[in-house]
Amino acid sequence: MSLPSIVVLISGSGSNLQALVDNQGSDYKISHVISNKKAAYGLERAAKASIPTSIHNIVPYKKRHPDDVSAARADFDKELAQKIKELKPDLVVCAGWMHILSSECLRPLREAGIPLINLHPALPGAFDGAHAIDRAYDAFQKGEITKTGCMIHWVIEEVDRGEPLLIKEIEMKKEESLDDLEARIHSVEHVAIVEGTKMALAHRA
Repeated sequence: MSLPSIVVLISGSGSNLQALVDNQGSDYKISHVISNKKAAYGLERAAKASIPTSIHNIVPYKKRHPDDVSAARADFDKELAQKIKELKPDLVVCAGWMHILSSECLRPLREAGIPLINLHPALPGAFDGAHAIDRAYDAFQKGEITKTGCMIHWVIEEVDRGEPLLIKEIEMKKEESLDDLEARIHSVEHVAIVEGTKMALAHRA
């Protein structure tokens, strides 16, 4: 019996991808890594692990639609969905993927029975979208919160609003810097993304 396959979407250094690579084995295999950034170091991580990669960048779509950003994004999402469908994964894992996926991508994947999960460095409903760690740190400094965390959630059209699969809380510390908090969150993320991937595959089985 073959292992479930996952496609990982990245945009940057790929430290969470590395956690997935290091934990391949009895539960899943990474069949492909897609980056929307040509310079993403995560592509090198995948190459070192002999995992096929491809780049799906927005620039050609903006050139195709120079006066219509929404049309460029729609085409980008449609063709990303087609690329993923051709790979036939059991699951798509967004691991530091910094592009909001619209229904143009999510609908055809739902119809094909390919679920997506995302790692987000905040608690459910707390700091949706980008710069979540920075915003949590600022809120803590103002006395508005005492903890933050990260979660793995199903991907839906509403950004970071899909049902959580896994939530990990992190108590905040008065003496630590933003860099210290980021480091602590990232170390928890590396565990969460592996656990969440296994949970999502078990949920699908």
